[in-house]
Amino acid sequence: MSVTGHTSSGGRTESPQGQQKAASIRDVAQAAGVSYQTVSRVINGHPNVKEETRKRVQEAIDTLGFRRNATAFALASGVTRSISVLTSNTVLYGYAATLQGLEEASRAAGYALGVRVLTPEDDLDRAVAAAADTAGGIVVIGFDQLGAEALSRVPANVPCAAVVEAPPRGHKPDRPAVWADDREAARAATEHLLALGHKTVHYVAIPASTGTRRSAGPRAEGWRQALKTAGVTPPAPSGKGWDAQAGYEAGKKLARNPDVTAILCGNDDLALGVLRVLHHAGRRVPEDVSVIGFDDAPHSEFVTPSLTTVRMDFQGLGRAAFGLLRAQIDTDLPASAPAPADPALVLRESSGVREA
Repeated sequence: MSVTGHTSSGGRTESPQGQQKAASIRDVAQAAGVSYQTVSRVINGHPNVKEETRKRVQEAIDTLGFRRNATAFALASGVTRSISVLTSNTVLYGYAATLQGLEEASRAAGYALGVRVLTPEDDLDRAVAAAADTAGGIVVIGFDQLGAEALSRVPANVPCAAVVEAPPRGHKPDRPAVWADDREAARAATEHLLALGHKTVHYVAIPASTGTRRSAGPRAEGWRQALKTAGVTPPAPSGKGWDAQAGYEAGKKLARNPDVTAILCGNDDLALGVLRVLHHAGRRVPEDVSVIGFDDAPHSEFVTPSLTTVRMDFQGLGRAAFGLLRAQIDTDLPASAPAPADPALVLRESSGVREA
């Protein structure tokens, strides 16, 4: 990062119009007798700088009275301190919380953040090219098929990181990426319901991020694995969307079936729709049917009954993704590795022991 500003001593420079000329990172470097890369390391708090050098650079900064300026840094060092985020949604909790984590991390590091919301009608190649042209790197939120497809269109020479659903076992994303193990979390949630005495668990699914998966994504895979391990044949999953309306529609058939006593939902919005249709059908929760959601959206604690769910640290995923991207943009920084957040089952009122 560079700093520019007006000098506070006789060392100031003047423009042809008599105005003070903003100094560059190279002016700081010249005053301190170091390279501009070293100045960048000092400003960014890089640990691999000798204390004597750090003090000398800081004295030059204080003497010249510099202030931070991202544009000047980009011109002097070739590092653009802005990033573009590609996402298909900014409303659903997982997407919004991931964006919040990205914004918090980028702001703390002095990066500007721009968001491009993708639609099925977009020319993805053009959208990706526009994002790459206006920023130093791209973060793709690839929770759905549109995001996954956009990620596949990012050229190899463009710095890029992604937040994705857990990849199939034995596979790794082609680009630096971070994810949470929601496959394992879904398995644990299903096992919890089985331990409460339920003979099986039905699943209301969210769409998978790619059309090549035979299941409905890692959450469905974890649910299915838990049932098979328990010797239970998994019932057919239901659900065709992300929102409460999709949960309501998927829950109609389940609510009419008296043998249904436990339902795992792919997210909390689906679970809200399921809770509503169960209420309309006269099925009590959790006395007749236990319901578990996914994500721990803020409203899940305040519905009646409060929703048992799986807490996902989406903000942490966003911050980790920014770290992966920043390490590619500013190679002076230590490399960041994917740091999946640990999901956790949050027990509330919507799940309970199966009544005989």
